[in-house]
Amino acid sequence: MGILKVIEVLASSTTSWEDAAAQAVAEAGKTVRGIKSVYIQDQSATVVDGKVTEYRCNCKITFAVD
Repeated sequence: MGILKVIEVLASSTTSWEDAAAQAVAEAGKTVRGIKSVYIQDQSATVVDGKVTEYRCNCKITFAVD
């Protein structure tokens, strides 16, 4: 078994928490190879005038170390 590393990233989306998580993985994937999983540690949202305007998630991304 290889060695795995975990990084923590924050992401946001105006669409959904799922989209925020997908954006976190996509953005991390630009500089990190071998992503194995994403763990959503926390979720929050911004509310303006009684409506959710932004979904936020704190993600832990796991990847293999070469």
